[in-house]
Amino acid sequence: MIELEAVPELIDPVMVAAFEGWNDAGDAASTAVAHLDREWKGEVFAALDAEDYYDFQVNRPTVWLDGGVRKITWPTTRLSVVRVGGDKPRDLVLVRGIEPSMRWRSFCNEILGFAHELGVEMVVILGALLGDTPHTRPVPVSGITSDPDLARTMDLEETRYEGPTGIVGILQEACTHAGVPAVSLWAAVPHYVSQPPNPKATLALLNRLEDLIGLRIPLGELAEDARAWQLGVDQLAAEDSEVAEYVQTLEEARDTAELPEASGEAIAREFERYLRRRDGGPHATDGSEGSGTYLRDTSSGRPRPPLPPRTEPETGTDAGTDDEDDSSEE
Repeated sequence: MIELEAVPELIDPVMVAAFEGWNDAGDAASTAVAHLDREWKGEVFAALDAEDYYDFQVNRPTVWLDGGVRKITWPTTRLSVVRVGGDKPRDLVLVRGIEPSMRWRSFCNEILGFAHELGVEMVVILGALLGDTPHTRPVPVSGITSDPDLARTMDLEETRYEGPTGIVGILQEACTHAGVPAVSLWAAVPHYVSQPPNPKATLALLNRLEDLIGLRIPLGELAEDARAWQLGVDQLAAEDSEVAEYVQTLEEARDTAELPEASGEAIAREFERYLRRRDGGPHATDGSEGSGTYLRDTSSGRPRPPLPPRTEPETGTDAGTDDEDDSSEE
């Protein structure tokens, strides 16, 4: 039995998780959760026992000095809570760690135990994969679920993937079997510039998360970092004619695949986000048309799905096609 005496009762909590490793190209997903934790001053309330889930020859502990005293930080997964105020407050439970080396089923059961005790209404797992996508275009972000009803009501893709998977896919299926609504958001990272960090992919994940859960996320300097990152990659590509030609090929393929109406939808979505930020308020969370949040039915106390949000034009069609890239898309 998990006891959380130090955690107050949460308001319509959503769990947001990301794991370093195989499902985290460019560190985009783990950086997104770290950004939420930093901006909203998350308070760590639990850490999983590293002995149970990690091979320390794969993920080695680190030694550091604290006032001349040597201390050890063990690789693990930590949970923190952030209280988001405003007119329509909603709390988040953040899960950030390293993909476990072993006992994945026990690992997921422990995460779900915390979700149950905290009354989590939905689990959102962030991931990033390598794809054949140009760095000069908007980052494709796919919203995926194993729940057909959730896919329909929240305008998500129902996963049809078969093949090797990572902890993101395992945790999503564990949530589904436990009856917990779960969504995975995947950002496609250009495979020719896969080294971290990738602030543009992180920003894209946070924008999609913002639309999904109905909270205005403070972005800090991420937008500026994303522009600087793209300019830097532009300069590197310009110095290599083969890379520049390859990027142009990807751009042409991407532009051909996107329908004019899809581009219009992208413009409309960005304009809506601009208006929300200009007004300084969070998304509507009272069931008004266009809300992409997951809402609570106050008459029964059970979560209920919202009205479908606007179609996201950048969902799931531009991810990579080689085996290594596709293996992450669960």
